[in-house]
Amino acid sequence: MMCTAKKCGIRFQPPAIILIYENEMKGKSRQRIMPVRNFSKYSDCSRAAEQLKNNPRHKGYLEQVSLKQLEKLFSFLRGNLWGQSLAETMEQIQRETTTDPEEDLNKLDDKELAKRKSIMDELFEKNQKKKDDPNFVYDIEVEFPQDEQLQSCGWDTESAEEF
Repeated sequence: MMCTAKKCGIRFQPPAIILIYENEMKGKSRQRIMPVRNFSKYSDCSRAAEQLKNNPRHKGYLEQVSLKQLEKLFSFLRGNLWGQSLAETMEQIQRETTTDPEEDLNKLDDKELAKRKSIMDELFEKNQKKKDDPNFVYDIEVEFPQDEQLQSCGWDTESAEEF
């Protein structure tokens, strides 16, 4: 099926993912409602998103919808099932999808560390300048201002006589 996804959203009661797409053959906008079954407040959002995306009935329609977006929609649904407001759920998703520069990553378990690393990799890929970008400059040289006098560290002031 040749279709272009335009919008993707969620309906809470009864739970469903709603996709608005354009049929390329006819040029008409259509709406597809994909019911969410067997999803509870304890369900894994990434697994549910993967199952929906790989479902043979919906696979052709969800090709252009990213797995991250589906996971986010399932997170909204899970938050609603827990009784959270939309604002609380959005705040929780924002905390989960961003990294705190002051957070000590050495104290995280392997699963959380992998999650934080994937978030940082995604941000790096988004901000990376590639050769095809219009603002790309090959060899940038930057001189940093020396307003303050450089501070020396205690470890590098020792004399060379100790060696």
